[in-house]
Amino acid sequence: MGELQTQLQLQTDTIHEGVRKENWFAKAMNIKVGIIPLPVYVLLFILITVFVMHHDVKSDILTSIAVMAFFGFTFAQIGKSIPIVRSIGGPAILATFIPSAVVYYHLLPNDIVKSTTEFTENSNFLYLFIAGIVVGSILGMKRETLVKAFMKIFIPLIAGSVAAAIVGLAVGTLLGLGFQHTLLYVVIPIMAGGVGEGAIPLSIGYSDIMPMSQGEAFALVLPSIMLGSLCAIILAGLLNRIGKKKPEWTGNGKVDRSEDSPALEESQNGQHMFNLSLFASGGILAVSLYLVGMLAHDFFGFPAPVAMLLLAVLIKLFRLVPASIENGAFGVSRFFSTAVTYPLLFAIGVSMTPWDKLVAAFNLSNIITILSVVVTMMTVGFFTGKWLNMYPIETAIINACHSGQGGTGDVAILSAAERLELMPFAQVSTRIGGAITVSLTLLLLHQFY
Repeated sequence: MGELQTQLQLQTDTIHEGVRKENWFAKAMNIKVGIIPLPVYVLLFILITVFVMHHDVKSDILTSIAVMAFFGFTFAQIGKSIPIVRSIGGPAILATFIPSAVVYYHLLPNDIVKSTTEFTENSNFLYLFIAGIVVGSILGMKRETLVKAFMKIFIPLIAGSVAAAIVGLAVGTLLGLGFQHTLLYVVIPIMAGGVGEGAIPLSIGYSDIMPMSQGEAFALVLPSIMLGSLCAIILAGLLNRIGKKKPEWTGNGKVDRSEDSPALEESQNGQHMFNLSLFASGGILAVSLYLVGMLAHDFFGFPAPVAMLLLAVLIKLFRLVPASIENGAFGVSRFFSTAVTYPLLFAIGVSMTPWDKLVAAFNLSNIITILSVVVTMMTVGFFTGKWLNMYPIETAIINACHSGQGGTGDVAILSAAERLELMPFAQVSTRIGGAITVSLTLLLLHQFY
């Protein structure tokens, strides 16, 4: 009996010793850079260094995930660690614009730039993210809130756009930029919906109507878009900070004050548990709706994200999928917002954000004029939303997206504001608001120039 107890004690001591030996590593795994455990982060650093030294940084999905996660969460962590910067959307700003700067000044290895750019452009990674966020956020809303919010949101958006145009024109003209220059190359580009949907069609239209090349027009409109987006990101971060001090002004991602329950609509049978199969179903639903949107764009010229958004709204309104799959889609949106945001922002900074164009807008008259446009748009959105019994910080942030860099700007602005669940409304603000701005501008310019 005594021998048996001795053996058991020895086995117990061995187990405890093994646990003690593992504790240091387990504790290290609890230290994270973003979502990456510290030992894994160190391993990624070593691996990326070796790949760069051997010029073997591929653009496949595995390598790209490792590279974008490492750099995205590194820059975001730096942004979170700087006292003042972290209060104005520092993680989103640093994860987007610092990569742009280091690429421009050749501080990032060319192999990493090349692989990240190739993956971002060829994989359509940005729109996978937007599809997951938009569809999941819409299906996760209460039906009544969805109807009320989408009907109301156009009022602060229109009011903010009109007021911002008037103020921006007045400020730019007074500062010596000239009425026409301020209108065509500062105010309109900021509200045009980004680069692909805004700057490019604007520059083509300008070159057709006025005596200039498309390249010249593009170079004139792009800096305002870049700096306008940066202003919107910083101001969205400030609004997030204000919302924490004034909780009565914010719904923390909810738009309408009548929505007094969690974002995810609860089903009668209590299906809230995470289910991997339902998560996958929600993900493939989001991808399928975006592909339908792509067909709508090919056949009718309708923006694919807007078509996807409208389809998701119809599915929610007519209850075309069960609550369990809605729950899965909502889980997909939460996954993307938690795990993918900063890696995506790094990719955007490297491949889609030209640092020289941003710097080109840094003269005092431009900065003041652009800031006046963005501030007016957000301020009017704030007070109009309050008047409509909506959460004013949310409506101001949605209006800010009308000043952003298209879909990439929406991601950065909402990340800085910590409100990625507003992505459906941001898409309305960016896509529909931008399309209306560009169409009206070119129509009136054709008539009166």
